[in-house]
Amino acid sequence: MSDVSLEVAPGERVALLGHNGAGKSTLMKVILGLIAADSGKVSVCGAAPGDAIARTKVAYLPENATFHSALTGLEQITHYMRLRGENPSGATALLDKVGLGHAAKRRIGTYSKGMRQRVGLAQTLIGRPSLLVLDEPTSGLDPVSRRDFYELLDALAADGAAILLSSHALTEVEARTDRLLILSGGRMVARGTLPDLRREAALPVAMHITAHNGYDADILTALPGAIRVGRALHINCSQSEKLATLAKVAGMKEKVADIEVVPPSLEDIYSHFSRRDGQ
Repeated sequence: MSDVSLEVAPGERVALLGHNGAGKSTLMKVILGLIAADSGKVSVCGAAPGDAIARTKVAYLPENATFHSALTGLEQITHYMRLRGENPSGATALLDKVGLGHAAKRRIGTYSKGMRQRVGLAQTLIGRPSLLVLDEPTSGLDPVSRRDFYELLDALAADGAAILLSSHALTEVEARTDRLLILSGGRMVARGTLPDLRREAALPVAMHITAHNGYDADILTALPGAIRVGRALHINCSQSEKLATLAKVAGMKEKVADIEVVPPSLEDIYSHFSRRDGQ
């Protein structure tokens, strides 16, 4: 890896994006102290990766968390709390926090994939870590479980935890993270908020216009480049032309029934920066 620089502030949710082999897992292993960086400087919660101070402040959830199927959720979390020198009496509260209080005394072998991920998240919360490193945390979860998972992450961030997560689910992270980091070929090719990346990518904005009956031709004439798509009129414009195009549409308000402005999605932006890097 090269040209990689990042920081995650307390209370911030940062998404790490990239194709398989882009370097996401390697970067996470460096942060966790599992492998050493070849060059550069890495500081984790004010300490070197993997040393005693960093280990007490950092928690990790792998993509496929596995636990002993014969243990109950409560037994598993109690065991981990003892390993970390925490009072095991707090295990029930942790399971309640991740929505597993009702199943605390059931064997993990009976849990669904989403429930096992919640056990993993409960494990990461032991000792109130300052940094959570999550590798594809919603992999295999159904839509409702994914929503609940991100609501829990939102609450943790609001409580001051720094969260770094990798994901291929671009639609999810588009709405539920504060900043985005895009890796490609072991390099950081883009970083920033979604609005920042939209401005940098300068991809076109799409507008879908629904005309009142009989006014389609007038709108097509006023907007060169517009085309008919189904029952709507469709036009793409650059970021710099967006306001002028909207002003033209507003000037025909008696002819326009509705307009939908569709900015470039995170998937569009991700593809743009990946292609720009030659991938």
